[in-house]
Amino acid sequence: MSLDAATRWRLILGEAAESACAGAGCRLGGQAAAMDRALDWLYGRDAGGEERGVRRQGGREGSALTVPGWINEVHTLFPRETIERLERDAIELYAIDDVVTNPEVLARVEPNETLLKAVLRTKHLMAPEILVMASKLVQEVVRRLMETLARDLAVAFAGVLDRRRHTRLPGARDLDLNRTIRDNLRHYDPERKRITVERLHFFARNRRQMRPWQVILLVDQSGSMLDSVIHASVMAACLWRLPGIETHLIAFDTAVVDLTRDCDDACELLMKVQLGGGTDIGGALAYAADTITAPERAIVVVISDFYEGASEAVLVARVRALSGQRTRVLGLAALDSQAQPDYDRAMARRLVEAGAEIAAMTPGELAGWLAQVVRG
Repeated sequence: MSLDAATRWRLILGEAAESACAGAGCRLGGQAAAMDRALDWLYGRDAGGEERGVRRQGGREGSALTVPGWINEVHTLFPRETIERLERDAIELYAIDDVVTNPEVLARVEPNETLLKAVLRTKHLMAPEILVMASKLVQEVVRRLMETLARDLAVAFAGVLDRRRHTRLPGARDLDLNRTIRDNLRHYDPERKRITVERLHFFARNRRQMRPWQVILLVDQSGSMLDSVIHASVMAACLWRLPGIETHLIAFDTAVVDLTRDCDDACELLMKVQLGGGTDIGGALAYAADTITAPERAIVVVISDFYEGASEAVLVARVRALSGQRTRVLGLAALDSQAQPDYDRAMARRLVEAGAEIAAMTPGELAGWLAQVVRG
């Protein structure tokens, strides 16, 4: 977002400059207003700011932001160099250390995705003993995410229901309700109008032996893609446990980092992610292409906002080459519980023309899509 000079001065000076800036035609709205609230949350608390060179005067009203919420806000609103300054000021000047330096607070917070994102964004600021505690928080949030996704994967990759055969193995989705009622009618109680079920019947499932598939997840490490990075790491850990699936997880910005060795530990994966930097999607695709052993049984999932920082022509050519060898290429503009994408639509259209499929999915939807492809 580009700001005019009057808006920049208004953000620097705070609410005290409201009347002067309004006279110059500057009124904060939208993203600029959100920036002002985030700045006020930090610098508005400082009565002695002038002595330390921090001259911004805060607003009159308190903010409802929490520390994790504020961390996530500034990472959304400001450029990288400003984020680093804000985080440093928060910790060094104002001792706002609830998440990144205070073990007592960290020990009693309720693990959730907001805290997880705040930890991942500030882990480079943490002392070693605090990082150990933060890792436990990450583990708990990841465990909860994996429980949900593991169920989605189990459903997606389960065999096809065979109504001609039955099994003794119970499964709620496989219940043969008609036969169960019919065989238990003799236990019907007319007064209470209830059937006592003594035996359940379940349909069997056909489970075909799958030939091995490669699933290569390429994850953009841009700060804006953090939600997708979290869910991609959890997805990789869950896929790693499936028979017949060879999973690779590759993180990229302008460089490529192969995290496949840690695929069995989603927490370890996340703690190794380095957020920020540029974007070279074409370079990541070149690395994926070299990883493929059987092109017709490979799936490349690119999780990115598709704002390419390197050559766009090279990116399109590499997608076309992968599609030409009958490798499936899926581009995900978002992979999270909301699946609300913000991406370069013009580039997405070019990639579709080159043979890719572009979508925004929840992890459960991605599991279903992968299962469809693998089953043929």
